[in-house]
Amino acid sequence: MQAVPISHPGEQPAVGTISSLTGSSPTLSSFTGYPAAVLCWLLSAGVYIAAKWVAPEMPPWGLCFWRLTLACAILLPIVHRHHGAMIALLRARSLEIVAVGAIGLTLCQGMIYRGLNETDASTAGIIMALSPVMTMVLARFVLGEPLGLWKSLGALAALGGMLVIVAHGDLTALLRLSFSPGELWIVGSAFCWALYTVLVRRAKFGIELLPLVVLLLGAGALVALPFHLWELFNDERSAMNGDGLLALAYLAGPGGALMYYLYNRSVETLGASRASMLLYLQTVFVAILAYLLLGESLHDYDLVGAAFIVAGIVLATVVKTGAIPRKA
Repeated sequence: MQAVPISHPGEQPAVGTISSLTGSSPTLSSFTGYPAAVLCWLLSAGVYIAAKWVAPEMPPWGLCFWRLTLACAILLPIVHRHHGAMIALLRARSLEIVAVGAIGLTLCQGMIYRGLNETDASTAGIIMALSPVMTMVLARFVLGEPLGLWKSLGALAALGGMLVIVAHGDLTALLRLSFSPGELWIVGSAFCWALYTVLVRRAKFGIELLPLVVLLLGAGALVALPFHLWELFNDERSAMNGDGLLALAYLAGPGGALMYYLYNRSVETLGASRASMLLYLQTVFVAILAYLLLGESLHDYDLVGAAFIVAGIVLATVVKTGAIPRKA
């Protein structure tokens, strides 16, 4: 599961960066920031593996609720100096906090866990790589950010890759609109993450990154609770055996609280743009871990779809049009 991308690519973190507080040089900051970012996305990839591993034993919304609740509880004491600002923000904009947390944390994670019941972790990791391209498209309509020719072509290429994966490379399935339910849940999760990213940029909550993450985690847990209670009402209960407890401990600790902390550290030292570009390491890590720990292998349609998605990412984020000279 991806960490919380607050800043717009190219935008510097809001306040209180590590380099400004410690007086460290940009070179030293980059040296400490890159390992933090790589470890962050490795731990995030582990979330897919743990969730896939425990899927037969824990229902998706129960897993979502307990992960968000425990991660929030772990991080809450760490941001104790910001409790006043957090309470003030809740009083002023509680509905916005709940809405954004519901979209980006409750729905996004719940859909991933639901989809992992029916698809491979490696396939889910590839589909989630679509979310930055989806974010660019949504930012065009919600924030009025320019899209441009190359970003548009990149979005179309990435969309083509997603369709190849969802249809399992079967052209007739595309014509019949017959898709795998598991992959569709993951596509829905990627869309929720993209929408969440745009909404956070638009909201400009005005507090530091980690305290905001804690508030959103709490809001996401609150919204996930009714879904979990519905599972219990329908007798979809967690096994809570040794494997389930171990997976939940990872999801809340190393794959939850620590992952969010490391992401904030990488944003503060590298800047939002460079830190966000390293997100694509997550897809690689998911494929490697799924092969080593779950015995999964990539299908032909995964590789073809991934090639289209990578091409789309390159077109949307790397290729730039040349500057048009002004007329006199």
